[in-house]
Amino acid sequence: MPEPNAPLAVDPETLGFERVGYAKDASSGVATVTIDRPQVLNAFDFLTLRELGRAFEDASWDDTIAVVVVTGEGDRAFCTGADLDEQATMGATTGQYWRWMGAFIEMHDRLRNIGKPTVARINGICVGGGNELQMACDLSILVDDAYIRHVGPEHGSVPAGGATQWLPILVGDRRAREILMLCEPIKPIQALDWGLVNRVVPRADLDETVATMAANLRAKLPEALRYTKTQLNWWRDLAWSQTVTHARDWLAIHSTADETREAVAAFHEKRAPRYEELRRLQAGAGRVCASCG
Repeated sequence: MPEPNAPLAVDPETLGFERVGYAKDASSGVATVTIDRPQVLNAFDFLTLRELGRAFEDASWDDTIAVVVVTGEGDRAFCTGADLDEQATMGATTGQYWRWMGAFIEMHDRLRNIGKPTVARINGICVGGGNELQMACDLSILVDDAYIRHVGPEHGSVPAGGATQWLPILVGDRRAREILMLCEPIKPIQALDWGLVNRVVPRADLDETVATMAANLRAKLPEALRYTKTQLNWWRDLAWSQTVTHARDWLAIHSTADETREAVAAFHEKRAPRYEELRRLQAGAGRVCASCG
């Protein structure tokens, strides 16, 4: 479909999305944006990021839409962050990751600046960039048989696409360090207690709880709610704007590093990274064959 020449919403069917489900319900005033890659636990690749950003843009332009719900397809995962199969192909040049991170940042900016309340419907495990996605939403509802986790320091990345910026604001500095440095699963009751999510519900109650919250949000003055959101975003926007472009460049450079190559290879080979070998390299001890020593 050609680019619109005015900020006007369109029928979702005309957008031709391949990775994202996008539906609008005028009767409820809810737009639902769904990452539709259940075969890879709703991890996002470059095309997914582009389609998410376009869906958020369209929802922002549609005056019939009062609330935007963000979720993942299926029951296993909300979103597990970056697709490591795609990431494995991006270690040849720093420019590949730099461009990918640009799409990630643009998607986040369109979501945060959508001008309407957003609800994360966390229907399954929520890992890495998936947690950054749900944190970018205003409110979140988590099923009670899932968990939230960050794994960047184990898989060759730094969670600087929202987590390092926003977790200290949401849960406090010490808890943010625990989540990001220990990489342990955060169970639903803990996520609720720490303020990482707003509601924890049984899976059978998820859709009804989301619908009730959306109806409550719809019954608010739209301009007043939009500006309330703008004011509430101030601290998040400040932290984001001061760090994310630097993070984009550092992550791009690090995408070709020994750490990243080893961590991605370990993921695909279903083993732990060779941490001690990497430490020896960092100390200048030279390269040692992992097989023969």
